[in-house]
Amino acid sequence: MKLGVNVPNFGPGTRPDVLRGWAETAEDLGFDLLMVSDHVVVTPDVAGQYPAPFYEPFTTLSWLAGITTRIGLGTTVLIVPYRHPLLTARIAANLQQLSGGRLTLGVGVGWARQEFEALGVPYERRGALTDEHLRVIRRAWRNEEDYRAGHIPIWIGGGSDAALRRAVLLGDAWHPLRFTLPWLDERMDRLAAIAAGLGRPAPAFAPRILLRLTDTPVTGAERRAGEGTVGQVLDDLERLRLLGAETVLLDPFRGDPDETNHPEAAWRMLATVAAARTRTEHP
Repeated sequence: MKLGVNVPNFGPGTRPDVLRGWAETAEDLGFDLLMVSDHVVVTPDVAGQYPAPFYEPFTTLSWLAGITTRIGLGTTVLIVPYRHPLLTARIAANLQQLSGGRLTLGVGVGWARQEFEALGVPYERRGALTDEHLRVIRRAWRNEEDYRAGHIPIWIGGGSDAALRRAVLLGDAWHPLRFTLPWLDERMDRLAAIAAGLGRPAPAFAPRILLRLTDTPVTGAERRAGEGTVGQVLDDLERLRLLGAETVLLDPFRGDPDETNHPEAAWRMLATVAAARTRTEHP
């Protein structure tokens, strides 16, 4: 099972040198993938959680592709309705070529109503637009004379029945974000049922989980995967592996924008998990 890192590409402490530090740290620690988020307009609803500056994901990943050599690159998640599908197809295909085939496109429908309004995109149609755009993107990628995309994996974010159906029909993997394990068990069963109802195989499973290390165990039904002692985190990773996860993305951002001023704290957590996992696999 591969491990990745969600890199904050927003907030008061985010600068080019900090983004470089994230990428170099993740690659040096042996992680397999780094991914960044997507917002185009930092409207008030966005700023409440992800304040400016916000670095556009494709631009950021293109720059990081030139800084790194091995680690995969991706979005978690690209808001599909924000861009014309042929523009998304073109940029993604170019980035796939320029990075040596390292791109994974995690996608979602979006949630920030004010941002949709600022972009002139109908919020109520975001699900239908996402489905339409993904079909157009895949058709464009089949043009090997022009786009030359090869195979770019598409991970479908979201936990609703509509998102699960989208993952079955249009995705290479389902990409749920920051969940409790009981919720995941219920949704995995639902994903299997939806796939069976559509006569399709269930997609691969590539979750993004919180990373919050504590000195003492975290207990209770509200504990999210990746939250607790190093031992609890390793147990969660093993449980996800047994559930079929091919990649797990660790997300050390806990919600306070001031964290972006002190990335070293997140880097220490990542180093702790990487070292503990190495000891477990190679005692």
